[in-house]
Amino acid sequence: MRDTIGALAHDNRAASLPLRASRARRFVLTGMGSSLHALHPLCARLNAAGRPAAMVETGELLRYHPNALHDAALVVVSQSGRSAEIVRLARRRLDSCVVIGVTNAPDSPLARRADAVVLMAAGEESTVSCKTYLATLAALAWLGDALCGAADGRALTLLEKAVPTIESYLTAWKDHVRSLARLLRGVDSLFLAGRGDSLAAASTGGLIIKEAAHFHAEGMSAPQFRHGPFEMLGRRIMVLVFAGAKPVRKLNLRLADDIRLAGGQSQVIGEDAAEAVFQIRPPSEIARPLLEILPVQMITLALAAAAGREAGRFERASKITRVE
Repeated sequence: MRDTIGALAHDNRAASLPLRASRARRFVLTGMGSSLHALHPLCARLNAAGRPAAMVETGELLRYHPNALHDAALVVVSQSGRSAEIVRLARRRLDSCVVIGVTNAPDSPLARRADAVVLMAAGEESTVSCKTYLATLAALAWLGDALCGAADGRALTLLEKAVPTIESYLTAWKDHVRSLARLLRGVDSLFLAGRGDSLAAASTGGLIIKEAAHFHAEGMSAPQFRHGPFEMLGRRIMVLVFAGAKPVRKLNLRLADDIRLAGGQSQVIGEDAAEAVFQIRPPSEIARPLLEILPVQMITLALAAAAGREAGRFERASKITRVE
């Protein structure tokens, strides 16, 4: 995180983002996997600022929504810049829109094709998205400043203040994993539920728990959980509820209470958490998505250890998905 923030702080691309992007009437935000999920905070911020934005998975965008790109600013996120859908998108003629690439690979097809590039500078990563996911969130917070006309470094200043909090949490990782081994004993399935910016951690969490620990987990919005999955509740199902920002916190805490009353297990991730492993105290709301994913990463370690696996080691897939 320090490397990413330092690199972004000395990057003058905020001032040189194409004029068409800063004045675009609407934004299309795209990526695959955790790169797509990391876009939730930026999408919410742009819409709150009166800049219409929509998230579309790159595979769907290519085949079913190509006309959405006309006269839009396209933000493409890919840590490798080389996954199959991103390469196909890079090969398309995109004259009708301006392309902003957010990547960790300056020599990738995405970086070469984009009109402007935001580099994460996260260093190499060979396992599932971990440090590069946090770097993506930081880069998108920085980009949000640029696109919303707040290129004064405020986002990076707030994120820098969160680094010691992240560091403090990770220092106790062994205690967290031991605690989770106890809490997850007898659990067959996990759901992760959140609202707003917390959808980033909920959706990414569901993905990386399956990918890193080979354990069933699903991420979704907290209100969506009541529309169907609530009927599945039982003692072998645990729902992780992200407390989120104050405007929606009461709703989320009520969901956690209702899950327990219905016979399921629930744990809150946030300031109101009962267990230390789930307690996060973001120094700012812009840093919340970065801290929310940390307990989920600890879960992958605990579940993989219980199954005798190395967390995040690929057995069937690979770091870069090269086939559509």
